[in-house]
Formats: sequence, structure tokens, C-alpha cells
Amino acid sequence: MATQHSVGPKRSTWTHIALCVKDIDKSIGWYERFTHLKLLQRGEDNDGKNAWLGDSTQTDSPFVLVLGQFFEGHDPFAPAPHLPMGPFAHIGIELPTKEGVDEVAGRAKAEGCLALGPLQMPKQIGYVCFIKDPDGNTVEFSYDQGVYEKARDVWGKAVAAG
Repeated sequence: MATQHSVGPKRSTWTHIALCVKDIDKSIGWYERFTHLKLLQRGEDNDGKNAWLGDSTQTDSPFVLVLGQFFEGHDPFAPAPHLPMGPFAHIGIELPTKEGVDEVAGRAKAEGCLALGPLQMPKQIGYVCFIKDPDGNTVEFSYDQGVYEKARDVWGKAVAAG
């Protein structure tokens, strides 16, 4: 099979997480409203519709959320059900401020999709709230979780030494 794309990763790389959705337009709207993710691409074939959402500032190391909506009778995984992520399994998004978490929680509460918080958790978790997307998947918004600091402390030194 011939290569279809002229640009690809130079090494193994983390590229996406995929979710099955019931209404792709509703899900795209929800993720664009509640997260920083924006629509990158939409597609449709005989089996259903799909969309990629991502962070437009991450072009060197893209990571996308893939949404897929199968048409009736075209689900290749049937009859297995597509269960939502949760209550602990979640998509995690770290925000730059505690007030940002409060703001998301307030909007989620107003729309009826706040699942937990906002609340202060132990140091390695930070200040968080959990909200549910239209299909019941859990999305966590956090502040001061320490992911950036830990990656710089551990891997930043390895890159500088390499």
C-alpha cells in the first residue's frame, strides 16, 4: 500500500483518543463550548460520521479527540455496547487558573452537566471539577495538577542531556 500522507511523525507519538457519540453535531458543539478544542476535520463514509477536534497551537505534537457516530446497522463493533468513560476514567484538561476551573464548573452546572466539584483534591490531583459530555463521558478540568512541572523535571533534563 502506498503512503497517503507526506508528513508524519519521526517517532512513535501519542495522537488521539476516540469516543463513540450519538449525535456528532451536538458533541462537536459541546466540546467547542466547554474546552479549548476546535474542529480540525469532519468526515463521512458509508458507516458514519467522524470529526477530529484539537488544539490549534499544538502543530508540532498534535493530539486530537476523535468523535465517531455510526449509522444504524453500520457499527463494526456491534453488538458490543459503547460505554461512556467514567466515573474515574476521563479526559483531563489542565487550566492555567483556579478561577478557570470555577468558571467551567459554573457553566456546566447551568447546563446540567456538572458531575463533581469544583473541589481541592490531594497535591497530585489539584483543584478539579468533572463534567459529563452529551454521551456521558467524563471530562476533568484541573488547576495546579503538576503535569507540566513533572514532565519538565523528568523529561526536560533528559532532552537537555541527549
